[in-house]
Order: sequence, then structure tokens, then C-alpha cells
Amino acid sequence: MTDERKVPLPDLNGAPMPGAAVDGAASAAGGESIVRGAADLEAVFDVPVQVSAVLGRARMDVGQLLKLSPGAVLELDRKVGEAIDIYVNNRLVARGEVVLVEDKLGITMTEIIKSDRT
Repeated sequence: MTDERKVPLPDLNGAPMPGAAVDGAASAAGGESIVRGAADLEAVFDVPVQVSAVLGRARMDVGQLLKLSPGAVLELDRKVGEAIDIYVNNRLVARGEVVLVEDKLGITMTEIIKSDRT
């Protein structure tokens, strides 16, 4: 059984969504509002993507790296509580915070990064 309800998706370019009210009036193309839904994206649901959450970075020589032992502390270029970077396919898409959910670490997105694709 599939759920046929349509979930409106925002326009990432900042334009109002088709069918959304503008200044109290409904906008419609040809008298009929157009609503995009999650079902319209079904063709890309199985496309694999690589998601990375970068807590911080450090530079060191290979010799220093080889001297690290289990339990060694590695100083990163970020402070505790500072936002982490979230990458999708090596493109920065968001910033967030590390959260603990039961006994697992997770990420809460706090800011979406909008980049110009040229």
C-alpha cells in the first residue's frame, strides 16, 4: 500500500512555491495550482551519495602519524561546541551539531549552505 499524499517541496532558489499564497492570494498557472511532491523524486531515491561530517582537521608529518598510539589525543582546528561541516559528495551543504541519541552519535543540521552552481 502506498501513500498518495503529496508533500510540497520548497523552491531552493527562493522563489515562492507554485500554488503557495502570495500576499494573501493564491497563485495558479492556468487556474490550476501545481504541487510537487516527494513521489516526484522517486527516480532518485536509489542514487547513492556519500555523506561526511567533518569535526575538524589536523596537519602532521607521516612520521608523527605513525607515532600515534591507541588513546592518543589529536588536536583539531575546531573548538568544542563549534559547528561541524556536512558534505554530500564532497560539496559543503550544511553545518550542524553533534548530538547523542540513546547510545549513538548523530548530527543535527542547524544551517543549510546555499552555493551558486556555475
